[in-house]
Amino acid sequence: MKAVQVVTGRAVPLERSDVDTDQIIPSDWLKRVERTGFGAGLFAEWRDDRAFVLNDERYAGATILVAGPNFGTGSSREHAVWALMDYGFQAVVSPRFGDIFRNNATKQGLVAVAVEAELGEALLRAVCDDPSTEITIDVARGTIEAPSAGLAGSFPMDDFDRERLVKGWDDIGLTLRHEKDIERYESGRATWLPSAAGTAGAVGTAGAVGTARTASPT
Repeated sequence: MKAVQVVTGRAVPLERSDVDTDQIIPSDWLKRVERTGFGAGLFAEWRDDRAFVLNDERYAGATILVAGPNFGTGSSREHAVWALMDYGFQAVVSPRFGDIFRNNATKQGLVAVAVEAELGEALLRAVCDDPSTEITIDVARGTIEAPSAGLAGSFPMDDFDRERLVKGWDDIGLTLRHEKDIERYESGRATWLPSAAGTAGAVGTAGAVGTARTASPT
C-alpha cells in the first residue's frame, strides 16, 4: 500500500447525505473478478443523469470527494473503496462515515476525513462555488484547509489508523513486519502440530481416513 502523508488537490462536491455502498458501487459490479476497473461503476446509476457532478468537466481530475454526512453506510463491500480509488480519489471528506467503510478505506490507503458538520458544509459550498478550489489534507498533523476559501480545521483519527496511512501498512505489510517472530514461533512448535507451512489437504486426508475407519464394519 502506498504511504499517504499529505493529499492536495481539487475536489468534487457530492451534495447528498446517507450515501450507502450500494449507491457508491451497484451490486452488478461485484461480479468482476479483477480488482481494477471499478472506477467506471462509481455512482453508476447517478451518472446516467447528465447533471450529475461527475459528468461536470469542471471537476475532471479532482482527487478529493467532499460529501454530505453518513457517507459509506450499508453493506461492507470493499469494492466501494476500490471504485473511489480507481476513479482517482485519494481522500473523502464527510461529517460522518459508516464504520465499516472507514475501516476498509484505511486498510486500502483511502483517507477518510471526518470533519465537523459546519466545516463540511462550508467546504461543500466553497467547492460548488469555485471548482478550482484546492484542499490540502495533512494526515500526519490531522489538519484540513482550503486556503483560497479561508477555511481550515482539524479532524480526529485513531493513532493506529494514522500510522498505517502515513507508513503505508496494509494487512499483509503489518503481518510481514513480524515475519521473524512468526518463523521463530513456528520453529519452536512440535512437528506434529499444524503449522503455517502445512496444507489443508493433509488435514482433510487425515480426516477422511478417520471417517472411513469409523464407518467400516467390525
